[in-house]
Amino acid sequence: MQSKNIPRTVARVLYVEDHEDTRELVTLVLEQKSFEVVTGGTIASGVELAGSEQFDLYVLDSWLPDGSGLDLCKQIRKFDKATPILFYSAAAYEIDRDQAIKSGAQAYLVKPSHPSELCRLVESLIESHRRYHQAAS
Repeated sequence: MQSKNIPRTVARVLYVEDHEDTRELVTLVLEQKSFEVVTGGTIASGVELAGSEQFDLYVLDSWLPDGSGLDLCKQIRKFDKATPILFYSAAAYEIDRDQAIKSGAQAYLVKPSHPSELCRLVESLIESHRRYHQAAS
């Protein structure tokens, strides 16, 4: 695992999505923008990856085969309170967004959305997080 004191030029994203086609498409889009993307399809895999590797952003779906993205978000927040979390979900009601934010997420994007919108939000969240931590150092 890389030291937290060494700055990385490539941002690492953990994307947890149970739908394989969506997972592959989003991975392709983000990799074209030079992000390193690691994927999982369940809460269990998401917790394992988030707990064992360092990421610059978590992107979560709302519905996973072993529970909800909200549960995954809460579990991640138990050991990582700082890394931004973006929900990328087809759950389009305001209450879905509100519950995600209340669970510890910083942003919520309803899918489908244009790939450029997803990339802009991912870049913005990562850059804001990095600037915050550079200022705090």
